[in-house]
Amino acid sequence: MDGDTTERLSQESQCPKDGFHGLLARASAFAGGVLSSIQALAGTTACKGVQIARLKDWAKENDCWFEDSESLGVFSDRGSENEVYMAYDGVHVYKLNDFRYSDDNLTPFFERIPAHNQYFPDCAYDFIGFSQNREGKVCAVLRQQLVVNAREATPEEIKAEFERIGFHAEDNGEYFTNGIHDIFDAVPNNVLVGDDCNFYFIDTIIFKSDTDGLDTYKKYSPNYSKKE
Repeated sequence: MDGDTTERLSQESQCPKDGFHGLLARASAFAGGVLSSIQALAGTTACKGVQIARLKDWAKENDCWFEDSESLGVFSDRGSENEVYMAYDGVHVYKLNDFRYSDDNLTPFFERIPAHNQYFPDCAYDFIGFSQNREGKVCAVLRQQLVVNAREATPEEIKAEFERIGFHAEDNGEYFTNGIHDIFDAVPNNVLVGDDCNFYFIDTIIFKSDTDGLDTYKKYSPNYSKKE
């Protein structure tokens, strides 16, 4: 995707927020098919690299591959899993997610996007395709509304907001759970309070409960390793 990028992005801005339908569901189904095939042939679910390689080809075939990530916007920051670009329209950010927190396969990634949108609809993700980050890694491209005139939430405010929506802290506040999903990395720079007094959980990590999410988070999070 090159010359038609601007037109495509404009068209996508009119699309509804992606819960689990449209392009997200199609990509998830394709990745799931790769997983099922490898599991049947080799008896393993460890196929993340194969899924990513196949998804790159799939994205190019389905016109959702962004050849130049800077066509999305101006590079702004790099987090543990995302490269962040400020969109040229001034009202969105684009995140190139490198699937860091999907361990053996991409199932956790495709589960966490609709979960995020369910819990945090005011800062929902739109999944718009795939690209490569500055390190040459294939990434999912996520679009999110830019939150302006906001401040960082305090740890106390974050805990209270989670309790309001049915979560409680575990492991000395390392994560929050409602027994269905465990949410990590909900720290002040990832949770904002807008001038409308709403909370915006712009960048958290979500796993299904009872899927060893804590172990995966400890394994890959630079924030956690700094505590060790």
